[in-house]
Amino acid sequence: MSAMDLVKIRRDLHEIPEIGFQEIKTQSYLLERISSLPQERLEVALWRTGIAVKVAGSNPAKTIAWRTDIDGLPITEETGLPFSSAHPGFMHACGHDIHMATALGLLGKLIEEPLEDDAVVLFQPAEEGPGGALPLLEWLKTEKQDFMPDLICALHVAPEYPVGTVATKPGLLFANTSELFIDLHGKGGHAAYPHLTEDMAVAAASLLMQLQTIVSRNINPMDSAVLTVGKLSAGTVQNIIAEHARLEGTIRTLNNESMAKVKKRIEAICRAVEEAYNCKVSIDYGSSYLEVDNDPELAEGFLEFAGTFSGITAIRSEAAMTGEDFGYFTAEIPGLMFWAGVDSEFGLHHSKLSPDEAILGIMPTLIHQFFKSL
Repeated sequence: MSAMDLVKIRRDLHEIPEIGFQEIKTQSYLLERISSLPQERLEVALWRTGIAVKVAGSNPAKTIAWRTDIDGLPITEETGLPFSSAHPGFMHACGHDIHMATALGLLGKLIEEPLEDDAVVLFQPAEEGPGGALPLLEWLKTEKQDFMPDLICALHVAPEYPVGTVATKPGLLFANTSELFIDLHGKGGHAAYPHLTEDMAVAAASLLMQLQTIVSRNINPMDSAVLTVGKLSAGTVQNIIAEHARLEGTIRTLNNESMAKVKKRIEAICRAVEEAYNCKVSIDYGSSYLEVDNDPELAEGFLEFAGTFSGITAIRSEAAMTGEDFGYFTAEIPGLMFWAGVDSEFGLHHSKLSPDEAILGIMPTLIHQFFKSL
């Protein structure tokens, strides 16, 4: 596929963002594109709204996999592009449209110039939530063992880097993450009679402030953690005391031990709030993702290879508090994830994110040639 073909594919996909495990149109579009490729070396398997494609190698000794995510986000697009999202309230605001087009470009190259080893391209749903990597991995291990990779790679677009720059590091790249949802239930009533109620707006405000002490007072200053409450809602109108409040947030740590400590403190504070405000508090941790831990040999090999590749600048990045369910793969399989520059003024998950499509003329070739070197 030419770069122009991949740009069209990316724009087509950009118009049809769908959230986790609802990627029906996306799967159909990807299958149509895959079916247009020469089929002699291909084996295609479907898993929920995802797709796994195996390309037979000429003399296989192992299986090398590439993983792409395919879901969008519940964000209203504000780019003003002529190919903006046709699904109101949804957008590819994390670059998964670029990821998918790159994967299709790589698939085309693997067919044109097969590796000695078998190659698998995984189109994974639900990266943004509730999490597709872990159940997909379980499916591979239990039902599609012949697709199970011996090593696996992936990229994530990086708006802050120019096109042609790739960045990664051995070891920890992305954080251990967990969603956080807390509901408080009390007794509502008339605003003129607060003594007859349990005000959940006040309880939630107190809880929010106490949560902000966890990282500063319970986590080793030489470690790192983030606890962010991004949404607080309570009540219905101005003259009714709220009987329900809800906090929604995220937890990010660099290891499982710190994650467990943060959650233990959240639960202790919530129990205290129940006593202090005579209410019921429930906690839901939602989707939790493991940290992305790059295989040191694979990461060093990629940085060395990319550094000698024409048109590519390879840099050693720092670890980030970004979350990615690719960590479930790297926990069991030697793996590599790297940042790939797309030079956008607006960052990930922003309604105006607009990646530079020039990446599509570079990245499939780089990945294909790196796979040939393994």
